[in-house]
Amino acid sequence: MLNGLWLGFFVVAAIAAFGRWLVGDEAGVFAAMVESLFAMAKLSVEVMLVLFGTLTLWLGFLRIAERAGLIEVLARLLAPLFRRLMPEVPSGHPALGLITLNFAANGLGLDNAATPIGLKAMRALQELNPRPDTASNAQILFLVLNASSLTLLPVSIFMYRVQQGAADPTLVFLPILLATSASTLAGLLAVAFMQRLRLFDPVVLAWLGGAAVLLGAFMAFLGGLSAVALASLSALLGNLTLFGLILAFLLLGALKRVPVYEAFVEGAREGFEVAKNLLPYLVAMLCAVGVLRASGALEFGLDGIRALVEWAGWDTRFVDALPTALVKPFSGSAARALLIETMQSHGVDSFPALLAATVQGSTETTFYVLAVYFGAVGIQRARHAVGCALLADLAGVLAAIAVCYWFFG
Repeated sequence: MLNGLWLGFFVVAAIAAFGRWLVGDEAGVFAAMVESLFAMAKLSVEVMLVLFGTLTLWLGFLRIAERAGLIEVLARLLAPLFRRLMPEVPSGHPALGLITLNFAANGLGLDNAATPIGLKAMRALQELNPRPDTASNAQILFLVLNASSLTLLPVSIFMYRVQQGAADPTLVFLPILLATSASTLAGLLAVAFMQRLRLFDPVVLAWLGGAAVLLGAFMAFLGGLSAVALASLSALLGNLTLFGLILAFLLLGALKRVPVYEAFVEGAREGFEVAKNLLPYLVAMLCAVGVLRASGALEFGLDGIRALVEWAGWDTRFVDALPTALVKPFSGSAARALLIETMQSHGVDSFPALLAATVQGSTETTFYVLAVYFGAVGIQRARHAVGCALLADLAGVLAAIAVCYWFFG
């Protein structure tokens, strides 16, 4: 799957580039594509430098949590649910606790913590994988749920809106929450269909129903707060949770008589080893994405969608927000740049800008997640992971469009 996908990026980019050259006499497109190759290679190294630091830091703290028994406790707590969703993972396996921590960090928008924890979980799942070069069912489910990006507190989106002068930075909070929930549900259902998981099991329904009730109560509580209070709470809760996790790991380790400094260094050394193996996978995927974007293929797709929408007689305002949606699975930085450009060109509180912000908060950089998570354990055959993750992305975008028309007309 990854071989065909990677090759497909270059083939589509070549077709688009030759079209621009032969039809539009834009010979400069080839220079732009070559420049993009080198730019993405440089970006891969820059991303690696960040990952070296964050992986070393967080895997150090995680080793303390492991030796203190926290991961084992979380694994036992979630064993009934994951025994049904990931039947090949033994009850109480450490991967289950790490998956729980990863989902919690993602939900609170703590990206710097979520990625290292997620990589640790993926490596734990790899220990159970009978075919090391092929993604297991458990790894696929974990990756797809990560790519669907269930986010309860999209603090970064609020920050972008503040920077662009929005009167109410948190105006998109509820739309993002609804859209990201739809994305995660679609990803779960897609994987369940492919893997024949029994979602109607009473235990699974109880967990999903409980999560829905908690999510509804959380939304109801936050819905009663003012915009200023909501923004302040989001920032406080995110940072407090992040530091609280670190403090909890250290204190629990001390209570369990774990040599916390030695455990941290041991885990940090593992983080360094994980990070240095990621570079080839990042270069491969980011360079392919860069060439695709520089060729104009994404612009061709957008123009085609706009023409089709106009032909159908539908409202076309949402098309102006689609660049963010089309680029987001490939590049988080590019999607962020397109979001800011949409805010500047259409107005921060215009319909396209509100929709672009909702899309940015409700979907994930799928191919980056794929390259990092599967690259960390050397998986080359992704099986149905890409299809299910892209279906979750599509559900998130469609839900964002529907919710924004509902909220903002």
